[in-house]
Amino acid sequence: MSKAYLIRGATIVNEGHTFNADVYLRNGFIEKVVTTNDLKPSAGYTLINANGLYLLPGVIDDQVHFREPGLEYKADIFSESRAAVAGGTTSFMEMPNTDPPALTQEILEEKYALAARKSLANYSFYMGASNDNLEEVLKTDPEKVCGIKVFMGSSTGNMLVDDEQALDAIFSQVHMLIATHCEDEDTVQANNAKYFKELGLKAPTAIHPLIRTSEACFLSSSKAVGLAKKYGSRLHILHLSTAIEMSLFVANIPLKDKKITAEVCVHHLWFSDDDYESKGNFIKWNPAIKSAHDRQALLNALTEGRIDVVATDHAPHTLEEKQRPYFKAPSGGPMVQHALTVMLELVHQKKLSLEQVVEKMCHNPAILFRVHKRGFIRPGYHADLVLVDLRQNWKVDTSNILYKCGWSPMEGITFHSKVLKTFVNGNLVYDQGIINENFKGQRLKFRQMV
Repeated sequence: MSKAYLIRGATIVNEGHTFNADVYLRNGFIEKVVTTNDLKPSAGYTLINANGLYLLPGVIDDQVHFREPGLEYKADIFSESRAAVAGGTTSFMEMPNTDPPALTQEILEEKYALAARKSLANYSFYMGASNDNLEEVLKTDPEKVCGIKVFMGSSTGNMLVDDEQALDAIFSQVHMLIATHCEDEDTVQANNAKYFKELGLKAPTAIHPLIRTSEACFLSSSKAVGLAKKYGSRLHILHLSTAIEMSLFVANIPLKDKKITAEVCVHHLWFSDDDYESKGNFIKWNPAIKSAHDRQALLNALTEGRIDVVATDHAPHTLEEKQRPYFKAPSGGPMVQHALTVMLELVHQKKLSLEQVVEKMCHNPAILFRVHKRGFIRPGYHADLVLVDLRQNWKVDTSNILYKCGWSPMEGITFHSKVLKTFVNGNLVYDQGIINENFKGQRLKFRQMV
């Protein structure tokens, strides 16, 4: 059983408001939020003085790759959940392209069993779709699993769904959330062959957005939107990266009323193609990081409500793998420890408000996925919380990177906000550099609409 805590004098950011209050935690839940400024000690509670600090709901990351089972030399559930809680992420949803891929209910449940033993954060795992596993997909319990993942473009682990009949069947018969990776495979493969013939292994990483183009993204995203509209599916398009795709999404509609939703990842909001020269393969992601114009369009769409959620697509590879020539280096990079800090830096730069960051990283993932009693600072909700100092500078270097792969694309950057404490289900799991590995996260539960 978790301790009872009193977090006193924090500046709380929750549901569009910023205010000072005391928050009481007991038995893993938020017991009460008190704004009376009562300074009397409360017997039975461990006091945490949060004067001058900001208390946010824990981040819910709807797209990570923790590489277990089968790819543990890159990362594993324990190592990456450890990095997650150090960065203020208290819940994650992990992708099916592990080894073996989560294409059966048996393999999916084996991943849940691993997480129950190893994860310091709360967890869910997507069921994977293929060209021929619809029967298994339809067995998925929507109250216990976050969604179905469909790769409409190939990426790490190649689970490409490219059969038109299979796509039609998935969109017409699956009644839970369908999350898609959208890049047109024919376009990508044609560009890939062209540039490999021209440049071979001397190719610079800067050609990545010339291979995985805006057009490839738009062709696939618009196809997914068309299928969702045809069948009334719940569609969530992951890691959008282009200005042109923003026309597919509608602004100023309450999230709870949307059936087609959108996600952007932190790296697409931070980097642009100008950074390939200095960062090289360390910012090679699928979809590719594109132009500064695309980055600004994504930020605009985020503030307009066209994009609903900010996530990481945390996808670690070893340093040796990323140092290979462009065509041999895998796509993806680690981000879950630094995602909230990056978004808070955008607040310092006045590109987003603190309330918007909380909405897109905490509230909206909970609403969109119908996560049960998480994502908000409300009495009766699970006590998933993060305490941050918006005035503490720190520099990312190898001494403070917690990813198993040991590197970060953010290395060398000085940030102006720092995560100090992270509570998961009322347990103080991360406390200013000290991680309590005795506590384990819980399997996320999901409410279904009647």
